Amino acid sequence: MSNSYATTGARPTSRWKRFVKSNLLTFLTVVGVLGGTGLGLFLKNTADPWTQREVMYIQYPGDLFLRMLKCLIVPLLVSSITSAIGSLDLSMSKKIAFRAIIYYFTTTICAVVLGIILVSTIRPGAGREVSNIGGKATTRQVLTADTLLDLVRNLFPPNIIQATMFQFRTILVPPANATGVPLTQYKITNEFTEGTNVLGLVMFSVVLGTCIGKMREKGKPLLNLFETLSEAMMIITSWVIWISPIGVLFLVAAKLLEMASFVEVLGQLGWYFMTVMLGLILHGFGTISVIFFLTTRKMAFPYIAKMSQVLATAFGTGSSSATMPITIRCLDNMGIDPRVTRFVIPVGATINMDGTALYEAVAALFIAQLRNIHLTFGHIVAVSVTATAASIGAAGIPQAGLITMVMVLDTVGLPAEDVTIIIAVDWLLDRFRTTINVMCDALGTILVNALSKKDLSGDANGHLELAEPHELVELQTDQKE
Repeated sequence: MSNSYATTGARPTSRWKRFVKSNLLTFLTVVGVLGGTGLGLFLKNTADPWTQREVMYIQYPGDLFLRMLKCLIVPLLVSSITSAIGSLDLSMSKKIAFRAIIYYFTTTICAVVLGIILVSTIRPGAGREVSNIGGKATTRQVLTADTLLDLVRNLFPPNIIQATMFQFRTILVPPANATGVPLTQYKITNEFTEGTNVLGLVMFSVVLGTCIGKMREKGKPLLNLFETLSEAMMIITSWVIWISPIGVLFLVAAKLLEMASFVEVLGQLGWYFMTVMLGLILHGFGTISVIFFLTTRKMAFPYIAKMSQVLATAFGTGSSSATMPITIRCLDNMGIDPRVTRFVIPVGATINMDGTALYEAVAALFIAQLRNIHLTFGHIVAVSVTATAASIGAAGIPQAGLITMVMVLDTVGLPAEDVTIIIAVDWLLDRFRTTINVMCDALGTILVNALSKKDLSGDANGHLELAEPHELVELQTDQKE
């Protein structure tokens, strides 16, 4: 009797301790986001305006955290994709890649269509005037064809070391008397601009992983190297993420200090802001959840609840690539097959930008409404296709969608300078759409894992080789079942 009482009395306490221990970092990260919001609003009311140097001091701890995460991107991306594909046979790699690409393409098209339906129904830009309260945006003269061609060129970098630091892009130089001269007659040059060529690294890693898989025993030493590097990066990630609550707090606070008057911004761009937010919410918790349920026959919300720390980090950093190490770690803890996680997540962080595609479609039609430009059905289809392509070309870095936005505006004949109209709220929308992008990647990985379970169960050795020690018990239990 006393033993039974002692057991029942101790059990709730031990459960509570386990719950707090397993969710402490998630709780602290969410507190960091809320605390950053409160700190930013408080500081903004104490002294206005804040100088650029003062904002830099506030952002400094967050900037250090972001630099640590970005430092892990290249070694983690290359080692994860290479080891994941190298541990699978070619037919299984094709199946996983095919399922992931179909999922990404489907969700991106759904996002664009949803955005167009919302902006055409709500018409946030009709009968309104908006000044360029956001300041200046860096724009460049470029044709949509050049942007798409650069996208393909970057898939095949001439130097893999250079690809870790630079991206190729076409530059159009105006002639001596460029007044009235169309862009098609500008001189074509090119340059390598600073920034990791993630698309090129993904392509190289896929080819290298496929080659290692075909080499079988001869490729084992090289496969072991990449598996070890991937595991080392995940261990470093487990150290870095404990800084995330502090980093996120100061990143959010600094962004709030940088922004103009929020009341003035919402007064002019409120309907546009609400349209994009409605689209992101409906897509993230509606469209994706429905696709997830129809495919896996499971509700998505329990999985989303387990991603709280990932989503909070995505919101704080505004970068899907920087959040990638934390996403992989979270899915590992859920018991998802490491081979699927280490292939689908890096690829998704590179090419799957649902939130960005939706945002760009809404923004282009919103600006057209402001300018009283009537768009035909053909124009809307062109916006859909271009927004989808532009979202793939948007690197997983903060506010990259603002750069590719120029490409979408060019499709409907709007000047690149019109980007400045929406720049005032872009930093905030960027964080929300990044959160949706990351959530879509994670749910897609779980979905692909569910569809590939039977195929993967036939190769138990590769499953266990890629797993980290704390995952082995879960993986072996799954195989027995």
